[in-house]
Amino acid sequence: NRDRHPTMTEISAFIALGSNLGCREEYLQQAIDNLSANCTVVAVSSVYETPPALVTDQPKFLNAAIEVKTKLEPIELLREVKRIEEAMGRQKRRRFGEREIDIDILFYGSQTFHSEEPDLKIPHIGIHERLFVLVPLADVAGDVVHPTQDGKTVTQLLQEMTEKDPKERQAIVKVSATLKPT
Repeated sequence: NRDRHPTMTEISAFIALGSNLGCREEYLQQAIDNLSANCTVVAVSSVYETPPALVTDQPKFLNAAIEVKTKLEPIELLREVKRIEEAMGRQKRRRFGEREIDIDILFYGSQTFHSEEPDLKIPHIGIHERLFVLVPLADVAGDVVHPTQDGKTVTQLLQEMTEKDPKERQAIVKVSATLKPT
């Protein structure tokens, strides 16, 4: 619960949400609802439909990003995220493949954090190269500085990737702004 660390101040964390199976937008909203049990959801991006990356023979994704305030330490937040994915029916499939729900911790304050067991890297690997993450993240964290990208903000990283791959950026379409913090 939110009182787990009564002396620790709340940290802003940014989380990516994705789904490409079933009722995709419902899965995104359910993830937000579940996260709100142990975090305060501060901001929610619009929802974007994105082509699959890395493994392309699968359905399109819906992606969003949220900002939460949490007293959970990074590993505790990861365990909560994994518990939610499992409770929501996420199945183990091929790497980078289809999924009911995918919840990734992108930033945890301005910290960098690396753990082998469980596997957690903050900032999340590849944020700066993935438009499907940067586009929704810019909605809620445009001015946030990526701690390992030479002081660049999310908006600056998005601009760089858009210039690098304008066709991929055009393929990412805003589909809704109906997700709600709970």
